[in-house]
Amino acid sequence: MKQVKILGSGCTKCNQLADAVNVVIAAENIEASIEKVTDIQKIMAYNVLSLPALVVDEEVRCKGRVPDRNELKDLLTR
Repeated sequence: MKQVKILGSGCTKCNQLADAVNVVIAAENIEASIEKVTDIQKIMAYNVLSLPALVVDEEVRCKGRVPDRNELKDLLTR
């Protein structure tokens, strides 16, 4: 099972990324747990300066933007 984390402050883009991740996971039948991380100290531990960020299995895969559906599928399945 993949461990997916959405790093962000709860802003509009952060919520868009979370929604998009949920859609791709459901559509592709990806087995994953999703966690939203809003604590700034925990976010800083990933050395991320641009939010939102997508972390899959403790690897930062995207930061500072909301990728399109095809890119998200690739980021979640590689």
